[in-house]
Amino acid sequence: MLALIRQAPAKNKISPLERNMNKLLSSIILLGAFCVTITCGADAPAKAATVGFIPKLDTDPYFGVAKSGAEEAQKEIGGTVIQEAPSSATGDAQIEFINDLVSQRVDVIAIAGNDPNAVAPALKRAQAQGVRVVSYDSDVAKSARGIFVNQVDFDTVAKQMLESMGALIGYHGDFAILSSTATATNQNAWIDSMKKELESNPKFAQMKLLQVAYGEESEQVNQQQALALVQAFPNLKGIIIPAGIGLPAAARALDQAGLLKKIKLTGLAPASLMKKYILDGSAQDIWWNVQDLGYLTYYAAQAYAQGKITGKKGETFAAGRLGNYTIGENGEVILGAATIVTPENVQTFKF
Repeated sequence: MLALIRQAPAKNKISPLERNMNKLLSSIILLGAFCVTITCGADAPAKAATVGFIPKLDTDPYFGVAKSGAEEAQKEIGGTVIQEAPSSATGDAQIEFINDLVSQRVDVIAIAGNDPNAVAPALKRAQAQGVRVVSYDSDVAKSARGIFVNQVDFDTVAKQMLESMGALIGYHGDFAILSSTATATNQNAWIDSMKKELESNPKFAQMKLLQVAYGEESEQVNQQQALALVQAFPNLKGIIIPAGIGLPAAARALDQAGLLKKIKLTGLAPASLMKKYILDGSAQDIWWNVQDLGYLTYYAAQAYAQGKITGKKGETFAAGRLGNYTIGENGEVILGAATIVTPENVQTFKF
């Protein structure tokens, strides 16, 4: 009986060949899991983000063109573009849209700030809930965003506007500035830079800035303010208007009043809207490719959402047909140089 028991095969006994095959299979499974977790995961494309754009104003065609650039980029790299905008150009009006985009669970908010500080608390709350914040066109408080996509270098475009005004009035005489709002970040930076240039550059020694007025992002208010400046200052020779709505609106008002022969205009606006006045020598314009601004903003937002950049100086990212960009001081990315639009080059600007 004992011999028979010893000779009986053990239950579920595995042969050496089977044992080796099982070890090999386990190794393959573990290696595959390691590949998925470490190697393959690193090469897998990150999920494209949903980017919610909040421009300054819903009726400004500038931001419609910028949106078309974002949509162009979206077709190239995926993700989603949402755009919501207030009907009045105030920081308070943008807060509602910040909160709404957070409730929609967007990954990134891209905002053109009407007031850098008024929107900051709402943006910080969005950041606390995991939403990345990018500003474009007009910056917000640095603590409330990670990256600022700037259309042009502030000092450069300010000097261009001043140079353009000087060329139109022979670098001699009185001029005024008609800005958008008193809280507009980009306009205020340009105005400060122009004031410094007036004080330090002998080329502009015979030019005098009389007043800074505000058009409140309204065609009607800009028209009224342009006419009021002419009436208030009989020796006025020109007006710098660094606002896309304001410059064409003021040009129409002064044209209808028969004052464009006397008052020269320059500033920032879609070149297509200023073409008539540029060709007859009444005005110049400083402009850039607005579609490219939206395009670059979307690429930056996607790179930020996917962790490819954090907003630190020196970081680089690819922006499709625009090439590679490097982040500068305070998280700033600059689209490129603006151009003074004159009768000689106005035909090259589609917007």
